[in-house]
Amino acid sequence: MEVVTVLAAVLVAVGIVGIALPILPGLVLVVAGVAVWAVARADATAWIVLGIVVAIVVVGSVVKYLVPGRRLRDSGVPGRTIALGAVLGVIGFFVIPVVGLFIGFVLGIYLAELARLGGHDAAWPSTRKALGAVGWSIVIEMATGLIAAAVWVGALVFA
Repeated sequence: MEVVTVLAAVLVAVGIVGIALPILPGLVLVVAGVAVWAVARADATAWIVLGIVVAIVVVGSVVKYLVPGRRLRDSGVPGRTIALGAVLGVIGFFVIPVVGLFIGFVLGIYLAELARLGGHDAAWPSTRKALGAVGWSIVIEMATGLIAAAVWVGALVFA
């Protein structure tokens, strides 16, 4: 059982690092670590903890996209601009492995606003808002991962 717990801890830790340095699917690894532990333990506590962790990750993943998107829309960035940012973010993810998603998203916002507004001075405020949205997305994902990990550690300590 100790080997499984160590393996689970490594997966959770690598998942947290994967959130900070978006090389790996961080939240997926956190859930995988807890799932490895739950399957090995195979009791009601383990399954409840796994269910709570999955719920936290699902809610956090939804919030990670809703809050920054709403902040962008509320600041006046049109939906078409956000969509172009998302498309370039996906392309960037494959072109520049580690940080391409974020670079592509911000570049897409900048280019769409540059075309829409006609100049750097007009496009830059929207781009700054996009940078803030990326920051909020990372913060929300990190908080989600840390809360999920804390639930699992709490189960290790108290169960």
